[in-house]
Amino acid sequence: MESYIIGETAYNHEGDFEYLKRMIVDIGEIPLNAIKFHLLLESSSCFQKKHPLAEGIKKWMFSREQWDDLIQFSHEKKLGVIALCDDIESIQFINESHRDIKAIELHATSLNEYYMLREAIKFPNQIILGIGGSTLDEIAYAVDFLKENGKKDILLMYGFQAYPTDYKDIHLSKMLKIKDLFNLAIGYADHTAYDDENNVDISALGAAMGFHILEKHYTPEFGVKRVDYHTAVGKEEMIRIKKKMDLYLNVFGGDLLRMSDREIQYGNIGPMKKAVVAKKDIHKGEKIRLEHLCFKRTEEESTIYQRDFTDLIGLEVLVDIHEDEIVDFTKVQYRFNKARYSELTGGLEEKK
Repeated sequence: MESYIIGETAYNHEGDFEYLKRMIVDIGEIPLNAIKFHLLLESSSCFQKKHPLAEGIKKWMFSREQWDDLIQFSHEKKLGVIALCDDIESIQFINESHRDIKAIELHATSLNEYYMLREAIKFPNQIILGIGGSTLDEIAYAVDFLKENGKKDILLMYGFQAYPTDYKDIHLSKMLKIKDLFNLAIGYADHTAYDDENNVDISALGAAMGFHILEKHYTPEFGVKRVDYHTAVGKEEMIRIKKKMDLYLNVFGGDLLRMSDREIQYGNIGPMKKAVVAKKDIHKGEKIRLEHLCFKRTEEESTIYQRDFTDLIGLEVLVDIHEDEIVDFTKVQYRFNKARYSELTGGLEEKK
């Protein structure tokens, strides 16, 4: 399993088209797997007229034509594109012009918004649901709505967005329970303070639990006071996070029940696990008794598992076996006791 990191741009660009293009270049050079944009085309669809951001956010918005350019540019940089749609118009735009992007995302603020969900089911690819600060009932409503309308490729993005998030509010253990409850892929959206000394470690911790998807805010100007800078990391930090995630995932492994080649080698009987050996000399013609055997580590491998050593008891030895020598079935006469047919048929044959 490899890490999958989404570079979140949010509104850090502050409406500067070229600045956002610079972010795309950086995220592609790190390289991350995907880039996430906040799309808002009609502010009146998202904010009340009297809302403090209703007018101010307009200077951070791009036109449909600009988004066409930015999405195409991201494809050229080999990045998956994720569109977090803040209004219905944005989902409609994606459905009309960019149905080939990786995913659309509904923010936690729109998790149960009927009209947004209804438009989202028209999108052919993955739908991401932001579930930070949401109850299980709210998550279930959105998941059920999508599934009942034929959507199967659903990703739950967990992350408490407090800008920055306090350690005690992260609760990574919830991801395990949510994954079990909904049986869906789940990712971690980290919002640790940009200047926190543990930022890299906390961002990568989900990977230590087997969660390979991370969403992380990025900025080309680390620590500079811009919109959404509070939790955004720079190029150097993002590279460190990626390396640490890959390390954690490598240690975590994949299929927990499958043994690696090294594990199998470690489990070999003889060189590692103790083998069945002669506790004392056993002479040809003798029948093996319990007191003839013991367990010791040996230089060579053995073919008998420790748990099967009792199968040797009572068998006749074909050659002299010396003390400390491995005892296996090549050195004994194994008598195959033929079962009576009547025993296998319950005596039915004899009753005929």
